[in-house]
Amino acid sequence: MEKIIHYFFNWSLVKPYIPDMLHGLLITIQMAVLTIAIGLVLGLALALLRCYRALKIEWLIILFVDVFRALPQLVIIVLFFYALPMMGIVLNPFVATVLALTLVLAAFSEEIFWGAIGAVSKGQWEAARSTGLGFTSTLCLVILPQALRLSVPQLTNRCIAITKGTSLGAVIAVPELLNVTMSTQSMIANPSILTLSAVFFCAIFFPFIRLTRWIEKKYSSTGF
Repeated sequence: MEKIIHYFFNWSLVKPYIPDMLHGLLITIQMAVLTIAIGLVLGLALALLRCYRALKIEWLIILFVDVFRALPQLVIIVLFFYALPMMGIVLNPFVATVLALTLVLAAFSEEIFWGAIGAVSKGQWEAARSTGLGFTSTLCLVILPQALRLSVPQLTNRCIAITKGTSLGAVIAVPELLNVTMSTQSMIANPSILTLSAVFFCAIFFPFIRLTRWIEKKYSSTGF
């Protein structure tokens, strides 16, 4: 038991590094919030744009979605950080990671929104159009609210998965929580810092998971 406490719960050893850990935690939260906010909005915009069935635009959206769903997140982050400068586009590690994860989330959420829109009964379209509503009004006022309700469970799961991907920023030296943890662990040669990191990650994700479950229950029973 003493060895377990020494190696995994040695708080006196990790205490001096808590401010650095908190700074890394803040960066992780910032990355997660930006990724979710921008990614969901972009995914919804692409799904709505795809509804207009402009052939060239639709194929471009499909290509974008297929590429960013197929490539591993780590590969995209590395390409954005190391390959784009060769084309004159230089991104700092934070921006490169957020941009990569945002586009991945946008690709997945576009497919979720698109599938939800397609799942709404055609009778809803016909009933709305019969009242004199145009295509855009029908889409935004009648179809979209129902599609959003249908997409909530899949979106929440995808958001949880993508926020965990913020730790991949450590590969390109983003000073987020995992990066700080690994650097500190190499200096003190004690895994107690990993235990503290796990506590911080739980502090982020447990409330988020509870929130997503509440959202799923609320909108699955009451709708929008």
